Amino acid sequence: MMVDIDDALTERALRHALNGTTDMADRELRVPLHYYRDPKITEIEESQILRRVPLAIVPSAHIGENNDYTVRSVLGDSLLVTRDRTGVSHVLLNYCRHRGAMPACGSGNASRFVCPYHAWTYRNTGELLTVPGRAGFDSMDRSDYGLVELPSEERHGFIWAVLTADAAIDLDAHLGPLDDELARWDYANYGYHTDREFSSEVSWKGALEAFAESYHFPFVHGQSVIGQNTLPNTSVYDGFGKHHRMGFPFTWIKNLAADPNAARDPSANMGVIYWIYPNLILANSPVGVEIIDMLPEGDPTRCTVRHSWMGRIPATTDDMRAAYDTVYESVHAAVRDEDFAMLPQCGQGVRHGQHDHMVIGRNEIGVQHMIKVFAQELGVALA
Repeated sequence: MMVDIDDALTERALRHALNGTTDMADRELRVPLHYYRDPKITEIEESQILRRVPLAIVPSAHIGENNDYTVRSVLGDSLLVTRDRTGVSHVLLNYCRHRGAMPACGSGNASRFVCPYHAWTYRNTGELLTVPGRAGFDSMDRSDYGLVELPSEERHGFIWAVLTADAAIDLDAHLGPLDDELARWDYANYGYHTDREFSSEVSWKGALEAFAESYHFPFVHGQSVIGQNTLPNTSVYDGFGKHHRMGFPFTWIKNLAADPNAARDPSANMGVIYWIYPNLILANSPVGVEIIDMLPEGDPTRCTVRHSWMGRIPATTDDMRAAYDTVYESVHAAVRDEDFAMLPQCGQGVRHGQHDHMVIGRNEIGVQHMIKVFAQELGVALA
């Protein structure tokens, strides 16, 4: 069945490449500017969406060994992500239960963490282990004062969590029809390489949209590998509930027309990009996957971008690591110096524009899907 799916997806992309066509929406979509710039909408996005649905916090391979850990900030929360001595992952709020300082920083391998303020010590499962000056807390039940653990689950090579401690996590419901699709990629066996984080003056929703269409490729990426190797304004689109998959054919896909026996592996013939609602982009290539998550950063037209990369084959030698460095530097430059060199102009247009709406083309079917999903969740009227 996997081969049939690969063949069908590749054949659809090949037909578009040969015919100069693309998957299209039924009509243009008009989007009011307040969808991107209204502070009240941004508040609702954080409280009702981003803190209520599962988010992919880190790739599993980032803490691949027992007792590995990493700390990252998500929507201003400091999260301590650990793998305990039995191999089970945890997502903990990185705030000491005494006075709120942060017991952990950076990444590494440790079974316990010591708060720098008064040296309260926690296991990597979150339990409070020791309290100096114990007599001062003699009526306190130590078992009640572990680090707060968020609901989390490890699946498809990622550690997912809901940012609300008293919530539940239901990945089956969240991923829906995308669950089987993600399983096919076997991300759990990829090798984590590196990541970088930066801020940008653009709406997080507008930033996500840059990865849902190839209409901009020849204009923004014309001098880089993306623009030179990928057909412009050509894509195949498939919805998976709130999520979607885009296929952007490489120029060499046309060679398949002369060789019906050639392998139909989609990742060898197109960039296969997933949007996992609400904030995650997975951009697959023949050698690895880019992991790009975008979140609002206070202002409606400011966002944080975390750009990670994993190799299909984990690096085991210095030569492999050097090769992956080269790949990552190339793709990161495209994201940072091309996409996010242009996107702040869009942010300024949203902030200062005196027109009442934007228009999204039929050829931007993936962008339309993103907007329709968020608009339904937020109660925003579209035309």
